[in-house]
Amino acid sequence: MKLTSLGKITLSITIGAAVVTGCTAQHPQDASPLPPSLHTEAEQTNPQPKSAAPNRADLLQKSLTQQAKAKETPAPVTTPAPSPEQPLPSAQPAAPSPKPERQANKKPIERREGKPTSTESTKRTSSKALTLSQLVKKYPNLLLLKGSSQKKQIALTFDDAPDTKYTLQVLDILKQHNVKATFFVVGRMAERHPNVIKRMSREGHVVGNHTYNHSLLTKLSDSQFQSQITKTQKIIQNQVGYTPKLIRPPYGEISESQLLWASRNHYVIVNWNVDSKDWRQLSQDQVTSNVLDHAGSGSIILQHSGGGPNQNLSGSVSALPVIIKTLRDRGYELVTLPELLKVSERL
Repeated sequence: MKLTSLGKITLSITIGAAVVTGCTAQHPQDASPLPPSLHTEAEQTNPQPKSAAPNRADLLQKSLTQQAKAKETPAPVTTPAPSPEQPLPSAQPAAPSPKPERQANKKPIERREGKPTSTESTKRTSSKALTLSQLVKKYPNLLLLKGSSQKKQIALTFDDAPDTKYTLQVLDILKQHNVKATFFVVGRMAERHPNVIKRMSREGHVVGNHTYNHSLLTKLSDSQFQSQITKTQKIIQNQVGYTPKLIRPPYGEISESQLLWASRNHYVIVNWNVDSKDWRQLSQDQVTSNVLDHAGSGSIILQHSGGGPNQNLSGSVSALPVIIKTLRDRGYELVTLPELLKVSERL
């Protein structure tokens, strides 16, 4: 309802209802419009603003329009500094960046105790290889250097057989003095000279395994080591009729895992405690001194009856009769390794 007062004339206009003037009710069709002069006077008495105030519907429509525009063109977001009265907003975790599919499907490296992966095998150095002396101390019953000192027995042993020069000379001397010894033969040489191996066995000597090609075992993998042993075993088996139980590693070197494999397969690993050092191509006197100055009860003496194509072992061969005679004169019995160590010569 809108009331307009002009002087003494009071007008009341109601749309779609009755018109009340003073205390008199009139129908809207009975009301006459204001003359132009009264319009002017009314505007001067109660001036209206040039633009009428918007109603609630207009405001709502305007707000919705502004929101729609804001969604279409988002304004840059600025984070106002929090006031002391307002609590700090909780930190929102950043969305994780997507990983490439290749990385997402990659399986972690599986680690197993005692079975490192191929990557780790080149980096891992925590388990340092044991030295020969450490192996002897750790496995005194698996890696043998000598026999019992309770009996005056000594074993003569010869490595790197057979050949057709020095081995035959050594066999002749042993036969002449009725001495039985132990020969550690190289497989590839046994293939070349089977008759020499057969003579050893026929004359009562013991044949042991010295690998197939005289490799340094600590430089071989376990499978390569096993192949060296088994290949030589077959060669000896075909020549002497049995598989040797005794193994001597070239240079006396062997790894812990190789030693344990040999033990599990019932082999006996035998080194020595008296080295003639004849492989240095020493003279007769030097070889004799190296042996006799260190030999005693239970000793295992190392000499060679074969070697490289240009290796001179004549000093060792010529020292052998002197060594045999002197040891016997001292009361020692010369025996084979199986007799000294109380083990079988064959598996």
